[in-house]
Amino acid sequence: MGAAIVLVLAGLAIAVLVSAFGAHGSSESIAPPAASATNGATGGARSSPGGATIYIHILGAVARPGLYLLTDGERVLDAVGAAGGFTSTADQSGVNLARLLVDGEQILVPEIGEVPATGSAPGAQTPGGKVNINTADETALETLPRVGPAMAKRIIDWRTKNGHFTAVEDLMSVTGVGEKTFDQLKDLVTL
Repeated sequence: MGAAIVLVLAGLAIAVLVSAFGAHGSSESIAPPAASATNGATGGARSSPGGATIYIHILGAVARPGLYLLTDGERVLDAVGAAGGFTSTADQSGVNLARLLVDGEQILVPEIGEVPATGSAPGAQTPGGKVNINTADETALETLPRVGPAMAKRIIDWRTKNGHFTAVEDLMSVTGVGEKTFDQLKDLVTL
């Protein structure tokens, strides 16, 4: 009995040491320089060992909405974590946590029961009505002519495997997008 207690205490001591000395990530909310000067907010940047830095604006049902500096290649999950996680009223199914982030995007985490305005899925459409092929989900892609569920999935799979589209013409690298389809899509999409 005494040996079991000693083992339990030793296990707890090891867990505390690992927790205390283990690596911990950190992130801070940042504000654009103009906003910092006018509202007195202090900003900071998250230090990251590799990859380009990108700005992400996250708002809605997160603990600390704001502008965050993250690393290219991170996902929506990382942005939510940087913002302190979901609030208790967040509709977690309203965001795709696995989606790769794009510099300059805004992520809106909806509240439970909140209905987003039509066509306002984060990153789905630009103000000019074009679909952003780097951020659109399957539903937004399916609003394009000749793009059904299978084609939308292939576009997203290509984007996941190869990274962001760097030119609209990259769509022709997606299986099933030939010249005819591309000609119908090129004026309706953006990066």
